[in-house]
Amino acid sequence: MSLRRVLIANRGEIAVRIACACREAGIESVAVYSDADAGALHVTAADRAVHIGAANAYLSVEALLAAAQSSGADALHPGYGFLSERAALARACAAAGIVFVGPPADAIERMGSKIGARALMSLAGVPVVPGGTPANQSDDGILAAASTLGFPVLVKASAGGGGKGMRVARRAEEVLELAASARREAQAAFGDGTLYVERLIQRPRHVEIQVVADAHGGVVHLFERECSLQRRHQKIVEESPSVALTPETRAQMGDAAVAAARAVGYVNAGTIEFLLEGHGGDARFYFLEMNTRLQVEHPITEAVTGVDLVRAQLAIAGGEPLPWTQASLSQRGHAIECRVYAEDPASGFLPQAGPLLVYREPSGPGIRVDSGVREGDRVGVEFDPLLAKLVVSAENRAAATARAIQALRAYPVLGIRTNIPFLLWLLEHPVFAAGDLHTGVVDELLAGFVAAADRAVPDEALAAAALSEPGPSPSSRADSRSRDPWDALARWGRE
Repeated sequence: MSLRRVLIANRGEIAVRIACACREAGIESVAVYSDADAGALHVTAADRAVHIGAANAYLSVEALLAAAQSSGADALHPGYGFLSERAALARACAAAGIVFVGPPADAIERMGSKIGARALMSLAGVPVVPGGTPANQSDDGILAAASTLGFPVLVKASAGGGGKGMRVARRAEEVLELAASARREAQAAFGDGTLYVERLIQRPRHVEIQVVADAHGGVVHLFERECSLQRRHQKIVEESPSVALTPETRAQMGDAAVAAARAVGYVNAGTIEFLLEGHGGDARFYFLEMNTRLQVEHPITEAVTGVDLVRAQLAIAGGEPLPWTQASLSQRGHAIECRVYAEDPASGFLPQAGPLLVYREPSGPGIRVDSGVREGDRVGVEFDPLLAKLVVSAENRAAATARAIQALRAYPVLGIRTNIPFLLWLLEHPVFAAGDLHTGVVDELLAGFVAAADRAVPDEALAAAALSEPGPSPSSRADSRSRDPWDALARWGRE
């Protein structure tokens, strides 16, 4: 059946993205909004909108289902976020006769438990990190399992994600305290304090494979995304392809991802996440987890494969077969995504709130900005501080990096602080240019950025640059750089 009207159970840039895909597919879209964002961009991007109450209503299955029913929606797209991976939402949609644009509830549950997912992947022949789930879940039981495995180890919560309930134990003396802390955090966040222990992979890369499956038995992968640049287990910059993979390793990881999706009975778009140990022909990969939803970084896969993942999601949810075969998919060029946040990296990445006095998105060949804000909006503290995703593509990694740097320099945001200076500093760092990445590299480099930030141009100078009259004509600019305020901004970005 073809979908007629889709309720978008989310907000911000992903809601705008889904509304756009619906319009192109000839499907009506319905936005939802809370008291805190009645005038938000995603509300006007959809064909109609439904008020759902307070800000926390975005996490209410009941509120979202009521909005779908009242608007006459025949489908619901959860976007991404914690609610998108809750089997309860998928089940509630099925019970109400509403199509859930995502995987079956059973698949969400099977992959929602890290312990169960590990066992399932092992049976499917997908490599997993050495470790296991202690039958004795007491602190002493966790200590015994860690000691048997050998240090350092990772103590992890079975449920949830985002780094919650995760601790690194480098010595036996640390385990009791860390296990208790991880259990408390996991119980509070996910209602499940079950822990498992696995060998800590030293300086791993985080490489994920996009998979898409239909309800007719078709499963394909759309290659990899390198997601190693992260802080506190939250990704900052992603790219595709990964410089660490040989064609052989890429093919093996793709095959493993497809096997994982088949093993769980997966339907729609999802991501198999791997830890990569080593580089090139010596690299070994291990299953980390499956994200049973669309990912924030899906645009770089679209950029290098030339497909529309959201439109494919809608088609599959409507009962159609996969729009591609594995043989028809290939990678071309290189793409980089930078997540633009309302936060101050020089002050511990403190979230920012206030009006967007100036907000000008860059444009040009190979530049895409997925955003949920516009100039004049007020950024609050009720939601995640992600403002937008800057996505660039070019013929190779060096060209894509140069394009991303120039785009970030042409991205003035005033009224609040953002992480754009940090993104610029990171992309211009020799470590990034060399592709020598691992999941801890941002933490290792952060002190250098903080020191550089002390020499940055003050906000008043940036405001003068952004709000000044246009500079001289292109023909005379070479002789007038000292009078061009934007040149000062460019120099600030290079420091």
